[in-house]
Amino acid sequence: MARAKQPKPIHQLTAAQFEKLFPDEPACCAYLVARRWPDGVRCPRCGNPDLYDASSYKSFHWQCRACGPDGYRFSLIAGTIFENTNKPLRDWYRVIHLMLVSKKGMSALQLYRYMGFGSYKTAWLMCHKVRIALMEDIDKLGGIVEVDETFVGGLAKNRHWDKRGGGGGTGGIGSGKTPIVGAVSRKGNVVARVVANVQAKTLEAFVREAVAHKVSLLCTDQWTGYKHLTDYPHATIDHAMGQYVIGAIHTQTIEGFWSIFKRGVVGTFHKMSRKYMPLYAEFQFRYNNRENADIFGTAIKGC
Repeated sequence: MARAKQPKPIHQLTAAQFEKLFPDEPACCAYLVARRWPDGVRCPRCGNPDLYDASSYKSFHWQCRACGPDGYRFSLIAGTIFENTNKPLRDWYRVIHLMLVSKKGMSALQLYRYMGFGSYKTAWLMCHKVRIALMEDIDKLGGIVEVDETFVGGLAKNRHWDKRGGGGGTGGIGSGKTPIVGAVSRKGNVVARVVANVQAKTLEAFVREAVAHKVSLLCTDQWTGYKHLTDYPHATIDHAMGQYVIGAIHTQTIEGFWSIFKRGVVGTFHKMSRKYMPLYAEFQFRYNNRENADIFGTAIKGC
């Protein structure tokens, strides 16, 4: 049987293209203005487009006279993750670029060494700010949708005694690991959430929030938490019985996403606390923009 024709790979911004596009700080500023205000600069407070250009005072500064009696003077980074930073935009852009082109992410420690920052804390804070900016609202999934849960983190028995909590199992429920549930539309977007548990009530609430009722098929495994989704065209695959693919029924796509995420945890970050795990939606952003040649511009627009 002939192999299906593979789509052409989407080429993202290369290092050489980055250097050519952002040779200096003014180029970075102009790029941010174009991405943030494609229809013209507006006041970040009131949205007023009738602004006084204060470039004679300082480059890329404006004043909104509609905001208060004295007006409101702002710069291009007001209201963004770059506000109040002492790092040039070019450094921020390079950090974002490195995070986006690394399929399994790049740790703050690696960025700290690569960028030559004065402290690890600087790189850590920049990475978390970028991750917050990469969080996106996604429309409800349609078509054929796969839903699955997974568990991330070390075993409770291997943690320090005051951080163990409950759980002494080797995996899944009872292991003390952090549960995550995800849904993916085949050849479409993925939605992943950190949840408190994998009980039926929790999983059903996630599915109803992330998946449209007009799906053609909802595929899950045999876990009992999904058995009450009777208002969906629901089909299951029983891994315990050695079933993995039955026609169009499988969960291989969402398991492929889990594989990328866990390889990032094991090989890049090594450890993620439950507290900060929701911030690692960068994996979701990269996956959903895998066919977006301008993924860097999309990320900057969200900053």
